[in-house]
Amino acid sequence: MSDAHDAGVDPYLWLEDVTGPAALDWARERNAETLGELSGSARFAELRTEIRQVLDADDRIPYVGRRAGYLYNFWQDAAHPRGLWRRTTLAEYRRDQPDWDVLLDVDALATGEDENWVWKGATMLRPGGYRRALVQLSRGGADASVVREFDVAQRGFVADGFTVPEAKTDVGWIDADRIYVGTDFGPGSLTTSGYPRLVKEWRRGTPLSEAAVVYEGKPDDVGVHAFHDPAEGFERDFVVRNIEFFRSEWYLRTGGDLVQLAVPPDAIVGVHREWLLIQTRSPWAVDGTSYPAGALLAARFDEFLAGRQELTTLFEPDAHTALSYHAWTRGYLILNMLHDVRSQLTVLTPPGERWQRAALAGVPEYTQTDVVDTDPYDSDEYMLVSSGFIQPDTLRYGQVGGGLEVLKQAPAFFDATGLAVRQFFATSADGTAVPYIVVGPEHPAGPGPTLLTGYGGFEISLTPSYSGVIGRAWLARGGTYVVANLRGGGEYGPQWHLSAIKENRHLVYEDFAAVAADLVTRGITTRAQLGIEGGSNGGLLMGVMLTRYPELFGAIVSQVPLLDMRRYNELLAGASWMAEYGDPREPAEWDYLRPFSPYQNAAAGRPYPPVLFITSTRDDRVHPGHARKMVARLREQGHDVGYYENIEGGHGAAADNEQRALKWALVFEFLWERLAADRPAANG
Repeated sequence: MSDAHDAGVDPYLWLEDVTGPAALDWARERNAETLGELSGSARFAELRTEIRQVLDADDRIPYVGRRAGYLYNFWQDAAHPRGLWRRTTLAEYRRDQPDWDVLLDVDALATGEDENWVWKGATMLRPGGYRRALVQLSRGGADASVVREFDVAQRGFVADGFTVPEAKTDVGWIDADRIYVGTDFGPGSLTTSGYPRLVKEWRRGTPLSEAAVVYEGKPDDVGVHAFHDPAEGFERDFVVRNIEFFRSEWYLRTGGDLVQLAVPPDAIVGVHREWLLIQTRSPWAVDGTSYPAGALLAARFDEFLAGRQELTTLFEPDAHTALSYHAWTRGYLILNMLHDVRSQLTVLTPPGERWQRAALAGVPEYTQTDVVDTDPYDSDEYMLVSSGFIQPDTLRYGQVGGGLEVLKQAPAFFDATGLAVRQFFATSADGTAVPYIVVGPEHPAGPGPTLLTGYGGFEISLTPSYSGVIGRAWLARGGTYVVANLRGGGEYGPQWHLSAIKENRHLVYEDFAAVAADLVTRGITTRAQLGIEGGSNGGLLMGVMLTRYPELFGAIVSQVPLLDMRRYNELLAGASWMAEYGDPREPAEWDYLRPFSPYQNAAAGRPYPPVLFITSTRDDRVHPGHARKMVARLREQGHDVGYYENIEGGHGAAADNEQRALKWALVFEFLWERLAADRPAANG
C-alpha cells in the first residue's frame, strides 16, 4: 500500500488532538460501539464482578516499605477506590488485621477539592524521622503530577510548603529546607521527550522562579535528575544526565562543582555508603582487564573517584544465568539472578579482605522470589515475596544471617487443581532457542483456547507471578496462558536485550511468531484458538503480529500501544525511546523501522483476525493517537476492529479498580467470544 506519511498526508492526524472535541467525540462513539457489542452478555457481567472481587479483596497482601520505625502502604479497595496512604508498625503488621494509621485519604481529598486525584507516590525526608513528604498527585492518572509538601505528624499539607504545579516533575529532598526539582520552568526547560532539562536547588521560603540552576542538559537528552544520598557519614549529592534511554553521565556534586564519574555511559550505577557498584551493559576494558556485559563490579567510591579503579567482580553471567537486580541492606548486598527465567538469591558480605557469598537462607526452591523491601540505612532486614503462576504470593521477613518468617499469605483467587506449569523452548528463525512458559491443564483433552503474551523490549524480564485476574477470567474457565521470554527483554542479561534493538528489532517479532507456531505444533492450541495480548511496547508487538503474521492468530488485544513508528518520536515521551527503536528521521533507520510500523503497514486486501485496541485519554507517555489512528485506518479498510478509550487512567489505562475491572472484563469477553473452537483463524 502507499504510505500516507511518505506522501506527506496523514488523513487521521486530527485524532492526535488528545482532548479535541472532534477526537473525543470519535473516541466516545467507538466506546459505545464496543461496550454495546461486548458488555451485554451474562459472561461479561460475571467477568467484571469476579475481577472486581480480586482487585478489591480485603485479604490481599498490603505490601509495605520500611521508613524508620514504620511500614508504609498505599491501599485501594471498594470503599476507597482512590486509596489510602497509611502506616503501621512491624508488630501490628504481623497481626491478621493490623491497626493502620491513615495519613491521607485520597478519596476525601478529591471530593473536598473537587479534583480527580490519583496517587503517584511520596518522597520522604531523611534524616529527621521522615516527618515530611513530597506527595505527588495526578489528575486522572497521567504521568504529569502536582507536588505538595505533606506534614506526616499533622496529617495534612503544609500551607506554605514546597508546591510544584502540574508537570512531569522530578523532586527529592536535600534537607529540611532544600529540595532538588526538575519540572516545566517555561519555554526551553523540557527535553524533546517532555522531561526536565533543568534541575534546580530550591530553598524554602523563596519562590520557585528563584531556584538556583544545578545542571542544564541538552534539548535532545531524555532528561536530567539530581538526588541527595542521606546515608549518615556518607552524605553525597549526584546529578545524572540521561542522554538516551540506556546512556547516562553521572556527576558528584561537591560545592558548586560537578565531578564526572569515570563509569561506562550505558552502565547501571549505584552508590551505598563507601561502595560504588557498576553493572555493565556492554564489555568494558579497564587497566588491561576486560569485563563482560552483564557483570556486576564493586569499587570503594573515594578510591575510584581518585582514579584508583580497583574493581572486584561480584557477578559474571553465563549462557543461562543473568543478574536481574541487586538490593542493599545496611551491611549486605543481595543479588537476584535469573537462571533460565528461574530466580536465585545470593547474599554478599563486603570485605574484610574479600567479599563473602552465600545462598540467602530460607528462600523456597522452585518459586519466583523477589526482594520487595530492604532497610538500607538502618538495618539488615529484608522482605521477600514468593509466588508462581498457580501459587499465591507469600510474604516473608528476615534479617541477613537469620531465618525467614512468613508475614502474610495471599488468598487463592481460583482453583488451580489440575493445572500445571511447564517451560518449553521454541526455535526462532535464526536458530535461537526462545523460552516460554505454559500454564494450563496438566492433562489436556486436546488443543484449547490459549492466551499468549510477551513484551520483548527495554531489558524488561517477564517472570512467573500470580494473577487472580488471569486465573479467574481465563485459567479457571479452561483457558491456557502462555508467557514468551523474547529477545529485547532482560531474561538473559543485557545481550539478550541489545541483540534485538534498532535494526535487529525484527528478531523480537520472529521470536514471538516462533512461539505461536510452536504452541500449535505441540498441540497445545490451534491457530483459531490462539489469542494474544500485550501493552505499551507489548502493544506494538501486537500491532506487528496483526500486520505481519495475521495468519497465526484467532484474536489480538493491543493495549496503550505504539503503532505509528513514523511519528512516535514526535508524540509525548516518544523521543526517549529512539535508542531502542531507531530514529525515523534518518532514512537508513526508517528503512528498518518501516516494515514493522503497524500503522504504515495496515492493508485492506489482507485478512486480519479480529482485534481490540484499548488506550487512555490521560496516557501522557504513549500517545492515544497511536491507537486512535490505527483503529480509524482499520475501520476504513473494513477489518473487524474494536476500540475502548478510558477517558482517564494514564499509561495503565485505568485509574481505579472499577475502571480496571471494566477494562479487563472487555479484554476477556472479547477473547472468549472470538476464540471459539470452530472460528476461522482470520477473517477479513
